[in-house]
Amino acid sequence: MLNLVIFGAPGAGKGTQAAMLIEKYNLVHLSTGDLLRKEIAEGSEIGKQAQAIMARGEFVSDEMVVSIISGQIDRHADANGFIFDGFPRTVRQAGMLDELLKSKNMSISIVVAMEVPETELVRRLLERGKVSGRADDQNMDVIANRIHVYHEKTEPVTGYYDAQKKFVSVNGLGAIEEIFGRLTAVIDQVK
Repeated sequence: MLNLVIFGAPGAGKGTQAAMLIEKYNLVHLSTGDLLRKEIAEGSEIGKQAQAIMARGEFVSDEMVVSIISGQIDRHADANGFIFDGFPRTVRQAGMLDELLKSKNMSISIVVAMEVPETELVRRLLERGKVSGRADDQNMDVIANRIHVYHEKTEPVTGYYDAQKKFVSVNGLGAIEEIFGRLTAVIDQVK
């Protein structure tokens, strides 16, 4: 089973690359952003709570996200593996994910971070905001806060996985296919 965590600041291209990795390795995509947006669209109680939090550029509670992820893993018990996109975002979440997976006799195979300069992240997010209509990708204050929170809280997670010898960093600039080639080269080494 291949369980992959894809890392990168908002706008790094995680979603684009995740879609291609899912196809290549036949993985189930667990994008916390997508799962939360689905809850919001459905108007669920979790969705209402998440909407207010995300509108401020903040993250929902760890327990809420772990509960959603656990349910998705259970629904796809026969999967070839999972790609975690947008989770874990903190060292605490990484520990919670490890415990969750351990309880299901699973573990993370590899953690890959897509490195993209901040100016490019902002450019990509603003462009995505124009195309998708997502309010959080159209407000510079929210974008700046999301990138700041990523650097402050999420980047330290790379050290957590590096200590487990599971972390690899790849250049997130260039053509989509070039980046995909870099990602699959490192994933294939652990597969």
